[in-house]
Amino acid sequence: MDLSAILYFLCLISTASIRINADEFNVLDFGAAGDGNADDSMAFIKAWNNTCSATAKSPTMVIPKGKTFLVRPITFAGPCKSSDITIMGVDSLQIDGSGTIDGRGKAWWDISCKINKKEGCIKLAPTVLKFDRCNNLRMNNMNFINSPQTHVTLMGCNGVEFGFLSIQAPGTSPNTDGIHIQASSNVYIHNAHISDGDDCISIGDNTSNINITQVDCGPGHGVSLGKDGGEVHVENITVSNINFKGTTNGARIKTWQVGKGTVKHIVFSNLNFTDVENPIIIDQHYCDVADSCKETDTGVHIDDVLYAQSFGTSKTEVAINLNCSSSSPCTNIIVDTIQLKPANPGQRVISSCNNANGQSKGTDQPKCCF
Repeated sequence: MDLSAILYFLCLISTASIRINADEFNVLDFGAAGDGNADDSMAFIKAWNNTCSATAKSPTMVIPKGKTFLVRPITFAGPCKSSDITIMGVDSLQIDGSGTIDGRGKAWWDISCKINKKEGCIKLAPTVLKFDRCNNLRMNNMNFINSPQTHVTLMGCNGVEFGFLSIQAPGTSPNTDGIHIQASSNVYIHNAHISDGDDCISIGDNTSNINITQVDCGPGHGVSLGKDGGEVHVENITVSNINFKGTTNGARIKTWQVGKGTVKHIVFSNLNFTDVENPIIIDQHYCDVADSCKETDTGVHIDDVLYAQSFGTSKTEVAINLNCSSSSPCTNIIVDTIQLKPANPGQRVISSCNNANGQSKGTDQPKCCF
């Protein structure tokens, strides 16, 4: 499988109506069958090449309504002659429609090493849709289901808006993150419903100026900031107005002991937790295999993190868990008006701090451990 494409499509695409203008390139005109059985990959490539080379101000690649296209992993690459391409492009890309991209991931999940550790199992599987070095990107009103692995990935992008998205996969599906953001900046994600088997939204290294709001998350692993070692630079992240339901985590920052660098200027506010196992968690002892990673004299410095105006229920006793690095303790952590109650009758909730420095404001339950 080609895992380096700018956009991946290992899927059946059930399309909705697409904007049509005089400068359009319809995949049917390039030989696509649209019957869900024939391989239409070459038709998509030809349609894209013609769209990209068009001299019109706003050329359009048309995927017509009422058809189902079977497409292998393919690459839509630029640079293109126009800076305003609708459907698929590099800069100023716009994707809009109510169609569904089905990753048909079950066959991949069945051979995942997380589920089946037999010889020949796989650790990597295709991503349904990946944007690589795209600027001024807009995607709205799209539906994604059952990706083999991550549903949507941003890599090296700047100026991105995703809105009104639906991403769904079973809670037991391995590594099926909803949206992963890596080495990208100025990203705005809003009005999304995400349920999957991993993070609803994950934020990796070299990211800045990320605004995530009005998202329903669950099942899944919550909204996570983290990087598996190396030099980390994550800053100016705002996560607000999120509904977490039945997730293993809520607002999570995770780093590995071998990591270096900084995570700073982070805001989690106006969060609602329903039956969440770890509503608020900083885990600087994260390990792919629990308790198998050794302590090191390095650590990512986490600084200036605000948790504010958030409410709900915790399925575990430790509702607020700030487990920071002994080599690089967390600083300037503020907990302001957090109200968390036990999800189960008779259960208590507490907070736990390890190498975490900060202050509590407002009325907090459980009482913060600073």
